[in-house]
Amino acid sequence: MPYDTTIDTNILQKWIAAKMEPKAVEEALLASGYDETAINSHLNEYRRLKNAKRLFEGFVCMGVGAFLGFISCVLTLINAVPALYAIILYGLTSLAILVILVGLYFVFE
Repeated sequence: MPYDTTIDTNILQKWIAAKMEPKAVEEALLASGYDETAINSHLNEYRRLKNAKRLFEGFVCMGVGAFLGFISCVLTLINAVPALYAIILYGLTSLAILVILVGLYFVFE
């Protein structure tokens, strides 16, 4: 019994919440009677939705890291608190770089 190729995002969201593997999703679609093209389109949409959250988190981390780097640069240049110069220069800059790298990991993985 062939179905049309419209993708029900509610079902996909339930599968994402259940943290199902793509192989299990494919088996569930085969059991429901979907044809190969519908299964492929559902799997592509499932992977896209699953990676969308990670991509958003990565861009947020990169934005936060860039903001921390900017603040570190400004505080280092104006030298507002001379006693904290080394902590701001090395500590805050290192923290900003680490947060940016975590964001890059989320985006590119």
